[in-house]
Amino acid sequence: MNLALIELFIIEMPLKSPFITHLGTVRDREGIIVKVTDNDGVSGMGEGVAFSTPWYTEETVKTSIHMISDVLIPLLKKHPVNHPEEAAALFQSVRRNNMAKAAIETALWDLYAKKKGQPLSKAIGGTREVVASGVVVAVDSIKNALKQIEEYVAEGYQRIKVKINPQQDYEFLAEIRKCYPDLPIMADANSAYTLRDLDRLKALDELNLMMIEQPLSPNDIIQHAALQKELQTPICLDESIVNFEDARNAVELGSCKVINIKVGRVGGLTEAKRIHDYCFQHNIPVWCGGMIEFGISRAHNIALASMPGFSIPGDISSSSRFWEEDIIAPEITVENGVTQVPTSPGIGFKINEKRLKETTTATIDFQL
Repeated sequence: MNLALIELFIIEMPLKSPFITHLGTVRDREGIIVKVTDNDGVSGMGEGVAFSTPWYTEETVKTSIHMISDVLIPLLKKHPVNHPEEAAALFQSVRRNNMAKAAIETALWDLYAKKKGQPLSKAIGGTREVVASGVVVAVDSIKNALKQIEEYVAEGYQRIKVKINPQQDYEFLAEIRKCYPDLPIMADANSAYTLRDLDRLKALDELNLMMIEQPLSPNDIIQHAALQKELQTPICLDESIVNFEDARNAVELGSCKVINIKVGRVGGLTEAKRIHDYCFQHNIPVWCGGMIEFGISRAHNIALASMPGFSIPGDISSSSRFWEEDIIAPEITVENGVTQVPTSPGIGFKINEKRLKETTTATIDFQL
């Protein structure tokens, strides 16, 4: 791909309102923006979605900077690639650190699509012109939850995801279901339960949920298989699926009936495509998860969600859901419950250079 320069922008931005789970509260979002430029001056953009602390995965912004700077970019210098899939294969020599890998690999996909004159969605096999959008409710009271849901329903979001834990589950969800008897609702536990909570989880069956996401340990697929046999509600795996092999094993064991695919969690678009293709072949519904991202990662998510197997509305909300002003132009919008898939080359969005500069706390450049 004849890369000439890779630039890292470390950015930080406050959320419009706190994002609350039992694992912690996010008020400010730090992230890494990756810009790759080739010898012709064409650039591609990617985003590192690790958080500042390791509450979701073991990765952090600082560890990602280390891996990108000291391991992954030196690999690219030593072994130049001609296609993003070659970068994904090259990075397999490095264990885990998937969010760092995805930050570079997604930038290479944007560059590749631009060089081909294709929208990124078409370059990876997307077929949809619009993608259905869902949204997350992560608050600490039923009053605030109902207020948010009222707003999101009015804005047309097609499904609502509610964060739960053993201190806030059945009664919380039952109150929402009473107010919205026909609303597509899913629950996200972020590994808050164990098999000792079987009765609590079975009680949720009567609430007609779309799914319960990641109820048990993030490292488990065996106990999830045992739990799925006891539940009518489909289990969706998130943190347990960090690569293609995890997805295949989970499906073969019956650990889940749905899989959430996050580009950063699985190491990039190449691995996300592999998981999608396998699930599509085996009639396992998939949807695109969110990471409280900035606009660049959201743009990659839109491209991914345009693939035919993404039959469930993803966490692809408007930029205004989290940010006073995003770092892309135009900002991502949801209208009548859907987001338009861009038709211009690459991710289909320009960088808001002024906003990127305002939010950048550090930069690192690498000549190749």
